[in-house]
Amino acid sequence: MTIKSFIKHFKLAVSGFEEDFTQISIKKAIFYLSIPMILEMAMESLFAVVDIFFVGKLGVHAVATVGLTESVLTIIYSIAMGLSMAATAIVARRIGEKKPKEASTSAFQAILVCSIFAIAIAGLGVWQARTLLSLMGGEPEVIESGYRYTQIIFGGNVFVMLLFLINGIFRGAGNAAVAMKALWIANGVNMVLDPILIFGVGPIPAMGLEGAAWATTTGRGVGVVFQFIVLFNGGSVIKFYWESLKLELATVWSILKIASGGMGQFLIESASWIFLMRIISDSGSVALAGYTIAVRIIIFALLPAWGLSNAAATLVGQNLGALQPGKAERSAWFSAKLAAGFLGLCSVVFIGGAGFFISIFNQQADVIDVGRMGLTIICLGYVFFGFGMVMSQSLNGAGDTKTPTIINLAVLWGFQIPFAYVLAKTLGLGANGVFTAIAVSHSLHAVVSTVVFRKGNWKLVSV
Repeated sequence: MTIKSFIKHFKLAVSGFEEDFTQISIKKAIFYLSIPMILEMAMESLFAVVDIFFVGKLGVHAVATVGLTESVLTIIYSIAMGLSMAATAIVARRIGEKKPKEASTSAFQAILVCSIFAIAIAGLGVWQARTLLSLMGGEPEVIESGYRYTQIIFGGNVFVMLLFLINGIFRGAGNAAVAMKALWIANGVNMVLDPILIFGVGPIPAMGLEGAAWATTTGRGVGVVFQFIVLFNGGSVIKFYWESLKLELATVWSILKIASGGMGQFLIESASWIFLMRIISDSGSVALAGYTIAVRIIIFALLPAWGLSNAAATLVGQNLGALQPGKAERSAWFSAKLAAGFLGLCSVVFIGGAGFFISIFNQQADVIDVGRMGLTIICLGYVFFGFGMVMSQSLNGAGDTKTPTIINLAVLWGFQIPFAYVLAKTLGLGANGVFTAIAVSHSLHAVVSTVVFRKGNWKLVSV
C-alpha cells in the first residue's frame, strides 16, 4: 500500500462511511474497523495517562485513592463490559443477517438494562464510599482525603456505563467511527477540565482530587449526550424511533444470558485485580502509587490493542451472521498477529525506558523504583497479552461468553491469585511478586484461549 493509498483509506475509516464488512477482504475490513477503534482506545489511553499525571501532582495519597477507587470500579465496569459484549454480539449478528431494525431494538433493550444497574450502583457507592476504601486497605489519611472523590465517581458511573455500552452497540453495527468520536469528545472534555478543576483557573477555585472526579463525570456525560443525538438523528445504521422504544422482555432475556458470561469474565478479572491490589496495599501508599502508575502505563498500550480485539469481535459476529465461519476465523487470527506485534514493540520501548516513564508522573525515588520494576516485569508477557485479548474477544463476538469466563476463573483465580500471594507473602517478594504473577498468568491465559479458539466450537453458537 502506497502512502497516498494509505491516507485515502485512513480518511475513509475515520469518516464513518457505511460498508458491508462481510463482502470485502479481511485486511480491508480489519483496517476500516480497527483504525477508528484503535484511535478510540488511544484516546482512552491518553486520558488515563493525562489524568494520573495531574493527580500525581497532588501527592502519594491522591494517587493511592485513585488506584483503590478504580480497583472497586472495575467491578462496575464488568457489568458495563458484559452488557457491551452482549450488545456487540447480538447487534453484529443481526447486521450480518441484514436485519438493522432488529439490531436497533436489541440496542435499546441493552440501554434500559444498563441504566437500571447504573442507578443502583450509584446509590451504593455514594452511601458507602468510606467503607469501600477501607475494605481495599486504604490508610486513614487516604480514606479521609479521598472519599469524596470516590462518591463523585460512583455517582456519575451511569455515564461511564452508558458510554461503554453504546459504543459497543456502534462497534457491533460496524459504526466504529461513531464510537471513536463519542470517546474523543468525552475524553477531550475530560482532559481540558482536569487541570482547570484540579488546580483552579481565574475565578474557578482549585478543587484538588474532587476536581478530577468532576472532570471525568462531566466529560463522560457530554459523550453520552453525543451518542443519543446520533441514535435519534439517524447518524448510524442503528437508529431509534419513538414507536420502537418499548420494553421487550424476550430480547432483554437474550441480552442478559449472553451478558452474564461477559460480566462473569470481567468480574473474575476485576476481582483478581482487587485481590492483587489488596496484597500490594499491605506494603503502604508508596507501593500502591508505584503500582497504579505502572498499570496506567501498561493500559496505555493495551487499549489500542483492545481496539484490534474489538474489530475481531465485530467481524466474527457479522461473518457468522452472514454464514461465513471460515472468514470469521481468519479475521481473528490476522487481528491476533497484529495485536501481538504491536505490543511486542511497546514492550521494547517500555522496558528500555521504564524508570523514565514512571518519573514523568511522580519524582519520588521509592515510587519510581516500585513502578519501574512493575513496568519491566509485566511487559515481559506483553506479546502474549495481544493473542489472549483477541482470542477472548473473538469468542465473545461469536456469542460464546461462557468459555472465556471459565478460562478466566481457572487462570486468574485458580492460578494468578495464589501464585501472587505465595510470591509476595511466602517468598517475601512484595510488589515484585505480584508483578511477576501478572506477567506469568496472563501469558498462560493467552495460551489457553488460543488452544480453545483453535478447536472451533464457537462457530456453532446461536445468538
